Amino acid sequence: MKKQIVFGLHAIEAILTRQPEIVLELWTLKGRADERLESVINKAQQFGIKPQVCNRKFLDEKANSTQHQGVVACITEQALLNEHDLDLLLKQKPQPLLLILDGITDPHNLGACLRSADAAGVDGVIVPKDKSVGLTGTVRKVACGAAEVVPLYSVTNLARTMRQLQEQNIWILGAAGEANSTLYQANLRGGIAIAMGAEGKGLRRLTKEHCDTLISIPMAGLVSSLNVSVATGICLFEAVRQRS
Repeated sequence: MKKQIVFGLHAIEAILTRQPEIVLELWTLKGRADERLESVINKAQQFGIKPQVCNRKFLDEKANSTQHQGVVACITEQALLNEHDLDLLLKQKPQPLLLILDGITDPHNLGACLRSADAAGVDGVIVPKDKSVGLTGTVRKVACGAAEVVPLYSVTNLARTMRQLQEQNIWILGAAGEANSTLYQANLRGGIAIAMGAEGKGLRRLTKEHCDTLISIPMAGLVSSLNVSVATGICLFEAVRQRS
């Protein structure tokens, strides 16, 4: 049984709400007594989980971070969803809104993208198995609970998965600075997948070649690119606007 350390109020509260059975241990900060932490403690106790009160140094070391907000948990690590799970989703949602994240290795960026995906009502996020950071404790913390509710599909071959999406009439739009058409000219209704690349490098060549069309975000200032999580939010909410 693999274990994982998670931290942060939102992340741990989301786990306690959806999967309390995977929480093995819970540690809270000695001397902190506020409404947000009390809510997490009360929820844990409802499921028979007794928090251990510890000093800040202990929590810093457990979380390998000082950004734990006074609560750290050890959970049973869960396997990511895969291609088979994605097939099941597509049977249930023939016209989904999907997000493809190609080569996002920064946990802060992945966490922020998951948070935007949750806010936009994305049906699933697809990442390549060998080019993604995975659901680390930092990802969960930054996602503020979104990592526990947004389905994350880790696929062995991203190009092959993209072809399979296209075979099911899902239109794939790739964000690329050199694209001739803009986000606001694109049709984002129906079954679509928006593909975003890592900051700096952008989409990999093969991923770009498997997109049906490339789109860019109009930039009025001197800065030539946006952080991937910011760009993701802009693209997703234009899709929300069109689809509503």
